[in-house]
Amino acid sequence: MQQTRRHILEILKERKEATIDEIVTALSERIGKITAVTVRHHLEILRGDGLVAAPAVRRRSAPGRPQYVYTLTERAADQFPNNYQGLAAGLLEQLRNQLPATQMNEILNGVAESMAGEAMVPDAPLETRLDHAVAYLDEHGYTASWVQNGQGLILSITNCPYEQVSCRNPELCKMDKRLVDSLVGVTTRRISHQVDGDDACIYLVPRDKRD
Repeated sequence: MQQTRRHILEILKERKEATIDEIVTALSERIGKITAVTVRHHLEILRGDGLVAAPAVRRRSAPGRPQYVYTLTERAADQFPNNYQGLAAGLLEQLRNQLPATQMNEILNGVAESMAGEAMVPDAPLETRLDHAVAYLDEHGYTASWVQNGQGLILSITNCPYEQVSCRNPELCKMDKRLVDSLVGVTTRRISHQVDGDDACIYLVPRDKRD
């Protein structure tokens, strides 16, 4: 990311909210003199990227012109260091050490069902359900697509959003399978698996009576 925009994100992260003038002052302390026009330009780019929210009016305790403040969006959290992978790995290790395997699988199946419930995939033809499933998976860090070929309907996932954790926790792969089945509304068959060295996790999606 361009360095000035990185500084703006850091300033908004530290302050929670800031006006143009406040950002100009903070930036000038970091990188030298900068104008409000330039800051507005960078903020518009960050808004276009979905990292900064539209300006909101800051309430004033005294009469005067309204002040507009900028804040980060939830999406901006991905621009800062985090330890989600470490936390997930630690939680899974504790679950595995303290619970029977069947109970752990039940918990992860519940997570998959909850995620699928958020997706609100319609009761529609299979192709439509696949379109909605792919949109949901892409939105949650997977890279998914589907095609129809000689084998039938094929759903491919080329990116696992928790790859560093799943390679040591095969239970997550089972959870993914349950998620895919719930999203498309049929029991799929995984015919390719990234954990085994394949380029993608590929699911053969059978048609059901609705189709």
